[in-house]
Amino acid sequence: MRWEPVRALPAANAAVPSFGTVLARGARNRCPHCGEGRIFDGYLKVLSECSVCHTPFGELRADDAPPYFTIFLVGHLLVPFVFWIEKAYQPAMWLHMAVWLPLFTLLSMAALRPIKGATVGWMYRLGVNEELVAATVRETPRPVPRPDA
Repeated sequence: MRWEPVRALPAANAAVPSFGTVLARGARNRCPHCGEGRIFDGYLKVLSECSVCHTPFGELRADDAPPYFTIFLVGHLLVPFVFWIEKAYQPAMWLHMAVWLPLFTLLSMAALRPIKGATVGWMYRLGVNEELVAATVRETPRPVPRPDA
């Protein structure tokens, strides 16, 4: 049994949004499907489902992809400046460490959450959670009659 969005919502009748849309919604901490609910509960903890359309994205495990993408992007943004400053001015190593380490840290922390949201949206677009949702959907158990003793 496949998960179906709530039919009462106007956006629920639409198919899965485009690649760019789910990336942008995820980066803004919005549900990749409806764009209204939140993805995160805290800094990086993914909610189990959207509070608006009940899209189950809590089982989407981004694991090491967001930190990898963050390091890749921040490194490619700052390393050319590090090399340029070193070549042009040759500052002392302590000055490099005093400037670049906090800058790398702050930029990485600022970029990690939007990148993780975009990764969750990307995984949703790829349909990574369909098998997980199908495996967790169960019929409601029926009460077993108890013999009167």
